[in-house]
Order: sequence, then structure tokens, then C-alpha cells
Amino acid sequence: MKLGHQHQIGRNRNPCVTPVVGVDLLEMKAGTFFIVALLIVTTISAFGQRPAATRALTIVSEPNAVVWIDEIRRGATDARGRLADLKINAGAHSLRVRADGFKQVTMSVPATQRGELKVNLTRTTDRAELLFQQAETARESARDEAARQKAADLYRQTLKLRGDAAAYVGLARVLLDLNDTDGALAEIENARRVRAIYPEASAVEGRIYRETGQTDEAIGAFNRAIRESRGFQPEAHVGVGRIYEEKGQYELAAREFQIAINQLADTEPIIYQLLGVAHEKSGKNREAIAAYENYLRLAPNGSQATAVRSIVEQLKSEQPD
Repeated sequence: MKLGHQHQIGRNRNPCVTPVVGVDLLEMKAGTFFIVALLIVTTISAFGQRPAATRALTIVSEPNAVVWIDEIRRGATDARGRLADLKINAGAHSLRVRADGFKQVTMSVPATQRGELKVNLTRTTDRAELLFQQAETARESARDEAARQKAADLYRQTLKLRGDAAAYVGLARVLLDLNDTDGALAEIENARRVRAIYPEASAVEGRIYRETGQTDEAIGAFNRAIRESRGFQPEAHVGVGRIYEEKGQYELAAREFQIAINQLADTEPIIYQLLGVAHEKSGKNREAIAAYENYLRLAPNGSQATAVRSIVEQLKSEQPD
């Protein structure tokens, strides 16, 4: 999951953070469709509101292997090949593990699985697979336009050898970061030709539409992502929350962010930052403080940690004695 551009914190307190341009939904056409779509998402979202019981897994595999649970990236193994204390909700899950130079493995995690789970990977010489791995690594580490262009080129080389749905979505993410929204949408269409039901593709499509101000289309795509994943799609819930926030409906935004937090088993700090902003804007300073402190708990040295600490201090100073 990728949340897109950094979100502005609180009351414009941090000028270094890129501001998010809100969409004036009242001036948009097809307003009735927008309201109906939001209601559909709200109904579906209600199923994700109840905090679920969690259990802990430790994935044991190759060093620096990337781990996904239910197609959501959850981290990478350390130099010893371990990703410890990975919290997951009750029930069965899908696990995917990939390490550079190895064939990736997808397997089921039984509802009863706890503790260590060993995932054996085998070396591969498949050029398409190796190029895809290089493209993914390049995208995830890219910090400037040149690096993103390199990642896009690697995805395109991969796709010349193999029409892989994940490679199309990866390329769409890079093109979105490069502000090529038309190209990104074209790659989402290509992904769907390979894999008709693809929640991640729908969530990325929602992000593309939201960032170009096409709110009705964004809601439709996020709604599809949630439906395709049977309710479990934190990236789409975050997208819906961002739209609520842009509309000034901060309590509804906070609810969607909390759903995403619950679905990710309390592991993603950036969503706590978004939750803190929503609570702060709705005047719930105590809840905002709690959310910001959870951000700092998970990311004490994060890119926004200094700004968040400053906000917490100011909010606490405003609390009644």
C-alpha cells in the first residue's frame, strides 16, 4: 500500500509538507451519484469497523525478503531473514514473499497458524522475474524523477517479456508519481485485461482519479476495490477517508482511517498521522493527541516526527487543566 503525497499536518503548522488541494464537491456535476456512492462505501465500510482479534507471526525466509499479507505489504525480513511479531487478524490469509534473485512464493496462512512460519525460496534465472524485482526495488527507493523514470523503464522491460498484472500496476504507481495520470490509467486498464478482479488496481485507480479531482470516479474505484477484496482494502479506505476530509466531513474521514488502521493491525504510522489531522480538524484534540502519539510510537524517527511532536506539545498546552 502506498498513500501518495505527504499529507499536510494539522492547522498548516508545517510549511515543509506538501499541501493537499481540496476538491469543492458542491460545485461538481453528478452530485447525486457522489452521495449514493459514498453511502455504498459507508455501508461496506461498516463491516471493517470492529477491531478484530490479532495474532503474531514471525516470517523466516531469505534476508531482506519483502512480505505481503492479503496483497498488502507488511515489511521485510532483517539480515537474519526474520520479520518478527507480524500482527495479523483472525482467520486465514494469503502470504506472499519475494527476495531479489529468488522466485517469489505465494501461500495460504491457516487460521490456526501462530509463531514462526518458514518460507523457502528458490533461486531463479527468469529474466522477466528478475527485471520485475529490480523495478519494484527501484520504485520503492525512488526519491527523484530520474529514479522514477528508471523504475518505469524496468517495468516496461519486464512487460516486453511477460504481461504481468502486478508489473502493470507497479508501472501505474510510478507514472502517477511522475504526474502522468493518463499513462497511469492506461496501465490500470492493461492490468485488468490480465486480471479482471484486482483490488490493488482498483485502489490505485481511485488514487489517480482523486489526485486529478475526479471525485465521483475515485469513489467508484475505491468502492470497487473494497468490494473486490470483500471489505479488506486499507488503501481504498484511506482514499475514501481523504475524500471525506476534502469535503470537510472529518468525523467520517476519521472513521475510514481507523478502519484502515484496524485492517493493518496497528502497523502503519502514516495513517495515524492522517487520523490525527482529522480529529484535530473536527475539534477532538484529545483523540488527535492519541493518534499523533501512536504515529510517534510506530515512527519515532519518521519524516514527520519533529512536526508531530510540536503539534502534540501545542495541543496538550491547549487542554484544560
